[in-house]
Parts: sequence; structure tokens; C-alpha cells
Amino acid sequence: MSDNASLWTKNFVLVSAINFQLVLIFYLLVVVIVGYAVAELGASTAQAGLVSGLFIVGTLVGRLLVGQFLERFGRKTTLVAGLIGFLLFSFLYFVHFGVGMLLFVRFMHGFMMGIASSVLGTIIAQILPPARRGEGIGYYSMSSTLGTAIGPFLAIWMMLHIGYHAIFIVSSSIALSCLLVALIIQVPNLPQASKHLEPASAPVLKPSLLSRFVEPKALPIAFVMLLASICYSGVLSFINFYAKEIDLVETASFFFLTYAIAILISRPITGPLMDRKGANIIMYPAFVIMGAALILLSLANSAWVLLLCAALLGFGYGNIQSVCQTIAVKSTSIERMGFATSTFFIFLDAGLGFGPYFIGKALDYIGYSELYLYSAFAAFACIAVYFILHGRHAGAKAA
Repeated sequence: MSDNASLWTKNFVLVSAINFQLVLIFYLLVVVIVGYAVAELGASTAQAGLVSGLFIVGTLVGRLLVGQFLERFGRKTTLVAGLIGFLLFSFLYFVHFGVGMLLFVRFMHGFMMGIASSVLGTIIAQILPPARRGEGIGYYSMSSTLGTAIGPFLAIWMMLHIGYHAIFIVSSSIALSCLLVALIIQVPNLPQASKHLEPASAPVLKPSLLSRFVEPKALPIAFVMLLASICYSGVLSFINFYAKEIDLVETASFFFLTYAIAILISRPITGPLMDRKGANIIMYPAFVIMGAALILLSLANSAWVLLLCAALLGFGYGNIQSVCQTIAVKSTSIERMGFATSTFFIFLDAGLGFGPYFIGKALDYIGYSELYLYSAFAAFACIAVYFILHGRHAGAKAA
């Protein structure tokens, strides 16, 4: 594949469309499922929280195991199987089994999404021209950004105007669309030449237990992503509560839309810049911008300041996420990109999924303003962690 080949191929557009729809369904359901569990199934607040969180736990398990499925069944089969399962468990929301069964459905629904989305990331990493991979992954991750912004808006609108049953019809229809689109994707074969170039006498190394589930070379940058996503998880989970405290609830409804717009504006610039100049030129300023955004958020007292914080977080955290994903898939061979992609998302999901639990514990002792101030300090500390784990090596290679 030529390094100057087009990014916007048919496969690229189709894979991005599926990813957008998967993320849209996730954020659509995560907003409504707590209210559904309480209002329709009589769940307690704690049970409802578990109903919401088990989806992410299922996603983590799916990402851990996807490498095994890719090696055994291949990417196209694994993707289609994951989306079939995703569709089937979408249908089960219509059945009133009770809270226990809903917990199982949420876990398995997340499991299937973890498998499907990891395969999508692997396919994208392979079909992109190597010299434009940073730019391409940046554009691809915009599909997740749009799903993150549109999903909550759509969920809130539908909760106000239509019932839960209709919401489940919409999510199931979108899941069916994902499956139908996946059937027409053409997944290129992995290169086999490297296997034939090995000398006959070369010893066959037995893979370690760790490498059967994750890509060890992607672990350093995945850990950086874990820390950054924990810092951001306090915004994702508690911004509405903070907005009520500072009397900016109406403005907060536009927070994530502004965040998404900032990413859409910056991505066409940061992706090509990373490909030309390396990751450091994006990552160091992005951590500084993220920290500054969180400090400003801790001091927010007006609508324009709150929306400015959202935009800065898009320029900061939004680009950290896409650059870390690019670094992860570039860290290994093309045959191991599936493991590298799933490793990245395992740590990202862990930060976003479990971060709010620990932050919620901290909120028993501090206020929201202090939370975001301390999160800013943690974001600045990520600069040192990034430098130690990746930045200094990337700088040496660039030199």
C-alpha cells in the first residue's frame, strides 16, 4: 500500500460508520438504563449503578479475549460474530426478566461490543497507509467523538418524548445496521511473507501468558492513557452534578457537544502533524491544555467559561486519546495490531469505567471544584509519566 494512498476508502468509511453506531448505542443506553432499571424493574440505586457499570466490565473482558478469537477465527468472522451477538442482546432489553437478568444482558452486551470494536480498530490500523496512520486514526476516532456527543443528546430527547420501549427499538435498529454494514466490508489478508523469510533453524519462541491477552509493547502508552482517562472520568461522570451546584445546568447540556466540535476542528491538524513531527509535539501541549482546562473548570462561574473548558478538553484530552491509540498500534507488528488495539482500549475503558467509583469515594470528603483542581494536578503529573514511559524514547528516535 502506497504511503500516499487515500485515507477515505470505502472500507475506511464503512468501518468508521460501524464504530460511530456502536458508540452511539453505548451512550444512548448508558443514559437511559439507570432510569429504566429503577422505574420499570424496581431496582435500587446501587443495583441501577451496577446495571450501568457491568456493560463496561463486559467490554473489558471482551477486549481481553478478542486476541484469542482473532487468531483462531480471523478478523471478518470475529467481527460479524461479535455484531450478531450485539444485536441479539439488544433484543433482550425488550423482555422484563427482572434486575438479575438485566445485569447479565448488560454484561454480555458489553462483551460483544468489546469484541466488535477491538476488531474494528485492528482493521483500521491495517488498511491505513503507514505514513498517514496518525492522521487516519485521528479521523477514525472522530466517529467515536460524534457518538459520544450525539448519543446523550438523543437519549435525553427520547426520554422526554418517547418511552423506553421505543428507545430499545431505535438501539436495536442501529445494531442491525452495524451488522449489515459489516457484511460488505472487505478485510485484506495479513501479510505472510515474514513467516517464509525466517531461517529453518530459527527457534520457535513460545508466547508468554501475558502476550496471549495483551500486547506487552503497547503497555507503556496504554498506562499513560489509563491515567489520563481517570482524570477525564471525573468530568464525564460528574459534570452535570457540578453544573447544578454552580447553576449552569442548561449550559451543561452543550458541554460535550462543544467538546466534540473542538476535536473535529483540531483533528485535521494534529493527525498530519504527528505523522510528520512525531507524537511528542502533540502530547506535551495536550497535557498542558488538559490541566489548564481542569483548573479553569474548578473556577467556572459563567456559561462561557464552562464551554471554554469543554473546548480546551477537546483540544487536550481528545487529542491525547487519538495519539495514544496511534502509538499503541505503531508499537508492534501488523500481525499483533489486534492485541495492541485491545490493550489500548482495555486501559482506556478501565480508566473511564472504574475512575468514577474512586472519584465518587473522594467526593465524600471534597467538593466538585476541588476534585477538578486535583484532577488538573494529576494531568500535569501525566507529563512526567509520559516522558518516562514513551516521550524520551520517541524524542531520541526523532533526533
